[in-house]
Amino acid sequence: MAQIYGRVALIGLGLIASSMFWAMKRAGVAGEVTGYARTSETRDVAREIGLCDRVCESAAEAVEGADLVVLCVPVGAMGAVAAEIAPVLKAGATVSDVGSVKGAVIAAVGPHLPEGVHFVPAHPLAGTEHSGPRSGFAELFDNRWCLIVPQAGSDRVAVERLERFWQALGSHTDEMDAEHHDLVLAVTSHAPHLIAYTMVGVADDLRRVTDSEVIKYSAAGFRDFTRIAASDPTMWRDVFLNNKQATLEILGRFTEELFALQRAIRTGDGAHLHAYFTRTRAIRRGIIEAGQDTDAPDFGRGRKT
Repeated sequence: MAQIYGRVALIGLGLIASSMFWAMKRAGVAGEVTGYARTSETRDVAREIGLCDRVCESAAEAVEGADLVVLCVPVGAMGAVAAEIAPVLKAGATVSDVGSVKGAVIAAVGPHLPEGVHFVPAHPLAGTEHSGPRSGFAELFDNRWCLIVPQAGSDRVAVERLERFWQALGSHTDEMDAEHHDLVLAVTSHAPHLIAYTMVGVADDLRRVTDSEVIKYSAAGFRDFTRIAASDPTMWRDVFLNNKQATLEILGRFTEELFALQRAIRTGDGAHLHAYFTRTRAIRRGIIEAGQDTDAPDFGRGRKT
């Protein structure tokens, strides 16, 4: 495939950045990839495993001369990183990100970027419960969606170039405005993560069920909760603090639905429960038909560890 960017800089070298690097190498879309991570330990690991063509000792060094800069740090750290790199950004460069929240990132990053630098936020909807530079793999984005979030006045050439880049990494792409993105993700990702964290916390607090029983007798549903709840704590703390409005709106709706199901159970309203479960089952079928999961019943046994 033809090169899309001469130099790409990855700031933050966790799961997403490392997967981006391997996917870029597979597709041949970047001439050189530089990288920077906050801790020397992570930078050492990156060098050891050959992650990035050049691992730098500062974010400013990594972005110098880069045509595309991707912020792969927790949402709460993006503003500070943008302020640090702003003075050395190349004229005409594109700055993007991979954050799970868009409104707060735009507010934090945008004001720091100089004239002549294109800011095109993005969010690849891909991940695993693993984190760190060793966790990445080239296939992470294959057949997944990457949402591109242009702003009013965004340079269309820069936007379309970034879309081609993500498509080359294996993703489908779509454009969405920031407010709608944050509401959609509150439904599909943020609230489900909070519910998973809560259910695992309930199991931990319910002392009538011992730790060994929770581990030994965990059914597939609880195992899925624990897999989600194993996700990076810093990243998810920042997601909830930076997408308050949409997450609280969805949690309010969730609470209403939960109360209705509690009432149906209490009153023995089997018809309500059956109708509700039939409707929700159709959502699962839609996800499978869209190619975003498989209906193969592995009961948690076939997953990568």
